[in-house]
Amino acid sequence: MTTTKERSKQASDTSITKIAAIGLGAMGYGMASSCLRAGHSVWGIDLAVDPMQRFRAQGGESTELSDVARELDIVIVSVLNANQTESVLFGDAGIVSRLAPGTVVVACATVAPDFARAMERRCDAAGVLYLDAPISGGSVKAANGQLSIMAGGSDAAFEKAAPALDAMAETVFRLGAVGAGSAMKAVNQMLAGVHIAAMAEAMTFGMTQGVTPETFLKVIPQCAGTSWMLENRGPHVAAGDYTPHSQINIWPKDLGIVSDIARKAKFSAPLTAAALQQFLAAAGMGLGSEDDAAIAKVYARNVGMTLPGEESSGQKTPGEE
Repeated sequence: MTTTKERSKQASDTSITKIAAIGLGAMGYGMASSCLRAGHSVWGIDLAVDPMQRFRAQGGESTELSDVARELDIVIVSVLNANQTESVLFGDAGIVSRLAPGTVVVACATVAPDFARAMERRCDAAGVLYLDAPISGGSVKAANGQLSIMAGGSDAAFEKAAPALDAMAETVFRLGAVGAGSAMKAVNQMLAGVHIAAMAEAMTFGMTQGVTPETFLKVIPQCAGTSWMLENRGPHVAAGDYTPHSQINIWPKDLGIVSDIARKAKFSAPLTAAALQQFLAAAGMGLGSEDDAAIAKVYARNVGMTLPGEESSGQKTPGEE
């Protein structure tokens, strides 16, 4: 079932909810900010001090999370992977043991469905609700409260998490039980990773034939070969700007999860495998912390090509006189 909501970004005083947003990376910071903008009390938590200070300066709560854990309504966990999710919830300083019964954990990392189900069982044993809620949309949509959330969980978990979901998402897909959200996210990441690699391959192939990135982006978005990822990531390559909105390092993890799920299902996924190898090559080139559009540099290197922004190297772009 799909629920799409047109929402006001200002909550009334009677609907203020206490939310801990754990993980203030590119996505998590925008999600926390969206909850704050909706009028809720939000504690922004991260291992890095700088994003926490910026969030507090923006209006986030400054009291220690440990002092208010029993008062929280919602805990949003937006970290890198399953290991970090488990550590946040059940590690030495795990928060689940400090939460009041009925609090809901909204877990947003890309993880295997079996892991999500295991986390739900452990939360349930502690009297805590669990929502399997991977996200899609990128950092800009996260900051604007316009994410798509692929969620699985009980009706009670959805109801308890509603104030945060309303603040963070333009569309919430209610997909069934815990695990269903992570399964759908795996499908999405399979497509997204392949599309980014395909964008880089097509754009750099075009350059070998004298098609500039600017011409590519003028023509292809009007043709059948386009995709959302092409239109979103292609301009990064054309501008030579690899400021990370979604890092290369994310994809060996996410496509690795997809590959593991496919292997267990005895499902052949050759396009996923090919894209994964290109992201691994990019990480091996030292590009892991750059925007994932930097996968284009793998193709450029293999053909001795200079991409926009790299002209100072003295190499020439194919087709250049």
